[in-house]
Amino acid sequence: MLLLVSIGASPHGGQAGDVVVTHPFATPTVPGARTGAAYLVRLENKGDVADRLLRASTPAAASVELHSMKIDAQGIMRMREVDAIPLGPGSTVTMRPGQGVHLMLVGLRAPLREGATFPMTLTFERGGSIEVEVVVQSPRGRDGAASPHPH
Repeated sequence: MLLLVSIGASPHGGQAGDVVVTHPFATPTVPGARTGAAYLVRLENKGDVADRLLRASTPAAASVELHSMKIDAQGIMRMREVDAIPLGPGSTVTMRPGQGVHLMLVGLRAPLREGATFPMTLTFERGGSIEVEVVVQSPRGRDGAASPHPH
């Protein structure tokens, strides 16, 4: 049996237990910005047991917070930190700028520039940790999602 071990981050995601991570990306920031946002185009739990994204970390920022955005009863967009991002059995979570869940990069060490990359470690309750490579790119799709393959 041949076992291949990847050293370093995967540019298009990877797998942690039963959870498949597809195309991590962050949006560019303006010079001097202290916060930024990162997204995972798809988090898919291919297993029969629920899992949760518990935390993320990157050397590109002092900390990473898991955030949820929702429109309240008055039509105002509200963003709040959440303890975890749940992934039910057989479910998929998508992340897009301006909606739903995302990863808030707090205390950026440098501006996020189009085309740059940085590593991020994602830790899941059941699947363990995985390091992925995050690509900095502007959203390209009509729905605010990043193209799965940056140009």
